[in-house]
Amino acid sequence: MAITRAAPGDAYDIDDILTACFPRAGEAMLVKQLAIDGDLVLALIARDERTSEALGMVAVSRMDVVIGGEEVPSVALAPLAVMPAFRQTGVAEALAGAAIEEMKRAGALLMFVLGEPGYYGRFGFSVEAAEGFESPYAGPFFMALELQGGLPCGPRGKAEHAPAFAALSED
Repeated sequence: MAITRAAPGDAYDIDDILTACFPRAGEAMLVKQLAIDGDLVLALIARDERTSEALGMVAVSRMDVVIGGEEVPSVALAPLAVMPAFRQTGVAEALAGAAIEEMKRAGALLMFVLGEPGYYGRFGFSVEAAEGFESPYAGPFFMALELQGGLPCGPRGKAEHAPAFAALSED
């Protein structure tokens, strides 16, 4: 398996992956809108090295996050999707791990995800790390991962996803 940054020519494969993985078109539209809005920080695609078949993808987008009145460089991991035939083969773990490492190198301090704590906990995400942030997604599935030290002190403020996520919530 090879994981690479998605290129414009990968758009159809990404759309196919998201359409196969989600019951509605919202996630595919989300990735497109994030790119149009300039909020897509990273998109990775996993391919079979022999056949070049698309196995899965992950997107990372910009967030507005405030701690103690200070803006904190933060991102959201979403969506993470793997073609049904390749689930439970390590593709999702490899994609998530690669995205986390890329964002550490890019200097992001926090990464947020909305998902199953039992799954995302293996990467270090926790509900506790996201507690106290004002977000429409706050709750038992809203998690954060501190990517590096140096978070500002003070009360947690907003954790706003890119505007494209609002349309996903309306679906």
